[in-house]
Amino acid sequence: MASFSSAISNPRHVLSQKALAHDAKHMKICASHCSAFPLHFQRSPICRMSFISRLERKETRKPQISASVTDTTVGKSSEKVKLPKGDMWSVHKFGGTCVGSSERIKNVADIILNDDSERKLVVVSAMSKVTDMMYDLIYKAQSRDESYISALDAVLEKHRSTALDLLDGDELGSFLSQLHHDISNLKAMLRAIYIAGHATESFTDFVVGHGELWSAQLLSSLVRKNGVDCQWMDTREVLVVNPTSSNQVDPVYAESEQRLEKWYSKNQAKTIIATGFIASTPQNIPTTLKRDGSDFSSAIMGALLRARQVTIWTDVDGVYSADPRKVSEAVILKTLSYQEAWEMSYFGANVLHPRTIIPVMRYDIPIIIRNIFNLSAPGTKICRAAADMDEVAQGLESYVKGFATIDNLALVNVEGTGMAGVPGTASAIFDAVKAVGANVIMISQASSEHSVCFAVPDKEVKAVAEALQSRFRQALDAGRLSQVQVIPNCSILAAVGQKMASTPGVSATLFNALAKANINVRAIAQGCSEYNITVVLKREDCIRGLRAVHSRFYLSRTTIAVGIIGPGLIGGTLLDQLRDQTATLKEEFNIDLRVMGITGSRTMLLSDSGIDLARWRELLKEEGEKAVLEKFVHHVHENHFIPNTVLVDCTADSGIASHYNDWLRKGIHVVTPNKKANSGPLDQYLKLRALQRQSYTHYFYEATVGAGLPIISTLRGLLETGDRILRIEGIFSGTLSYIFNNFISGRTFSEVVAEAKQAGYTEPDPRDDLSGTDVRRKVIILARESGLKLELSDIPVESLVPEPLRACPSAEEFMQKLPQFDHDLATKRQIAEDAGEVLRYVGVVDVIKQKGEVQLRTYKKDHPFAQLSGSDNIIAFTTRRYKEQPLIVRGPGAGAEVTAGGVFSDILRLASYLGAPS
Repeated sequence: MASFSSAISNPRHVLSQKALAHDAKHMKICASHCSAFPLHFQRSPICRMSFISRLERKETRKPQISASVTDTTVGKSSEKVKLPKGDMWSVHKFGGTCVGSSERIKNVADIILNDDSERKLVVVSAMSKVTDMMYDLIYKAQSRDESYISALDAVLEKHRSTALDLLDGDELGSFLSQLHHDISNLKAMLRAIYIAGHATESFTDFVVGHGELWSAQLLSSLVRKNGVDCQWMDTREVLVVNPTSSNQVDPVYAESEQRLEKWYSKNQAKTIIATGFIASTPQNIPTTLKRDGSDFSSAIMGALLRARQVTIWTDVDGVYSADPRKVSEAVILKTLSYQEAWEMSYFGANVLHPRTIIPVMRYDIPIIIRNIFNLSAPGTKICRAAADMDEVAQGLESYVKGFATIDNLALVNVEGTGMAGVPGTASAIFDAVKAVGANVIMISQASSEHSVCFAVPDKEVKAVAEALQSRFRQALDAGRLSQVQVIPNCSILAAVGQKMASTPGVSATLFNALAKANINVRAIAQGCSEYNITVVLKREDCIRGLRAVHSRFYLSRTTIAVGIIGPGLIGGTLLDQLRDQTATLKEEFNIDLRVMGITGSRTMLLSDSGIDLARWRELLKEEGEKAVLEKFVHHVHENHFIPNTVLVDCTADSGIASHYNDWLRKGIHVVTPNKKANSGPLDQYLKLRALQRQSYTHYFYEATVGAGLPIISTLRGLLETGDRILRIEGIFSGTLSYIFNNFISGRTFSEVVAEAKQAGYTEPDPRDDLSGTDVRRKVIILARESGLKLELSDIPVESLVPEPLRACPSAEEFMQKLPQFDHDLATKRQIAEDAGEVLRYVGVVDVIKQKGEVQLRTYKKDHPFAQLSGSDNIIAFTTRRYKEQPLIVRGPGAGAEVTAGGVFSDILRLASYLGAPS
């Protein structure tokens, strides 16, 4: 037992304390209070401790408690038993959460008992929260807060009650006896700290280390209770480290190996329970291994034993490809190389502290990260990467293994023409940074040496900026340096992967994904090993950027936040189509379309995680709120957990269309069947197209012409491949196609219009179709796509609405009076039939003459336009390549199903552009 009393019964060291001062008013704490200092020893020495403090009346200096441990081993040791090393050893490490209660300690014991390794060494942390409780004792004692006494009682009760749950008989009695003795000695020591008002680091480390001592003893007693020969190890007897700074130590491997051999010669057991976190200096002064010390302990012990593997048990299933709190689709990585784990942990990933990897790397010992609460999960294996690592061996894993982020940073930029070619400038910059104790996270320098920028924590940037301003004041005044600029509110995003080094295009893919998410990169750093590519982003862009690159490298679905504007006939049909395809898109195409909002003209429905499309109509009625377009757009776009946003405008509202330019500028993609933007004022159309070409934000409008038919994409394909458009001619209205396909001998025009209205082919007011305005808008869209700079008013239209009926106040009155004008169209039909022709209502774009028109024309009965049926559309492209035989696109051109399908197709095309597999 590493306690004061056990050091007397089995002592090996002498503890000495230099007196701080002598005075008429002094205190002495001697062996009657503190039997020994820090270690559990096996041989007979002398043990002595004294503490003397001067309480001076007018001095402000606080008296200090300090300690050292001196080795006074005498006599020769008995013949040593050689420590076996190699694959027969497996090392386990259990953190505070794993041993946080009696039930969990039982689970740990079960894992140890079920491990069939020949030899086992188990490293344990203090029980959950105990280390914090021990630090709190020190803080309260040196603050002269007497509540340290009740706080110590709470520590006692926590371990006493745990022991009562786990142990019985002699094991229980022995543990409780030692526990009470330790608490008594700690109380005396804390009293001394209380009086002095200060404790040295070694005293603090000694007090805090008791948590590990108690958990190791508890676990070893429980394992012995199950019939397994087991010894517990106070690692302060074995692990020797050199403190190098306030938060770092370097292991002394040679000395530690000798001490381990010595310890084992007297404690031969195939199962050893060792304390984590604590160690000793070469002068035998107690210390700790600082942050993540227990992980470090297990790695060092694994290296000393040349173990087969080191298993670190935690409360997660392994190492994730990204922080699952930020990327819900983050996956558990099966393997990581040492270098990959090192890089990810440096950038804040919940893996291991980088130093934990160093000891095991020397002997190629793998580290396994496993979940103690999910034993079925295989975990993540961290090991040396195979030299011939290829895609087959890696199971086609992505060449980027994972992503990590660091928040709350500021970027410092030092620039000036006087820096170029001047030796020592960078050294002077970082000497100034070092002088204020700031931690530089990342450095980036242009090859011109015109500027150097680096990232530091937000809390340190003010001191850094002031130091640089002071150091370079003369250069700044003289103009050799132009500025020391601070860019606050930054975050770092790092991509990590060993295969990046041998895979072309990784950087391009990374930056492409960020650009498509409309995220600007402030600074870049990449080592020549290419294990890591680091970029600095705005803090508010960090999570969106993380999700964007994570999706792009196929580690998760391409996720898009969708906002539907206009849940009417087309919008409602689209929502139903999305509902029916959501599961298939996720499972087969890795696309996650989340409808975050639906808005009509009066009511909108918003969701933070995605609307249940099986109930969207019901939810819109029951949970809808007053529609405010600005709030709707902000909600859909500002979800930082989804990198890409698309607004789908299913209205015919020119007011909605007027917002497209602003949305695209904000990085919001737009998909629409609304013709108003592309057929509106020419200058607005040209600005929209220019903005689309200049950015990575997409604007898709296939359904504005021909509903679901590939008219726009066909036209673009012809132009992009170098063809020249001569003429586009077509039947663009499904309504008018239906009417003239059925306007045959024996039927009147008004009768066919009434039939089309009854079948739902026309607008509520058929004049909207018969006026030709819709066809006119489609013609101007195609004319502009072909390069013609025309206004809508430049397109003449032959209206089918009789002049006297254009002012009818209602659709009903119009339908009642329409039969009065059947004669005119009947006459035109008869003339056409006599000539062996048919009537067709067409739109024409004549690129050669740079004009367009909409009119009723006649075509021979063998012409493709005469062969239509139902509401089909047909469009003929006459080009330089397709001059003799025009390229024809034909198919359904009206109806909510096909129009919604065209919009849906554009959304999926957007997903493909954003990185979804095709």
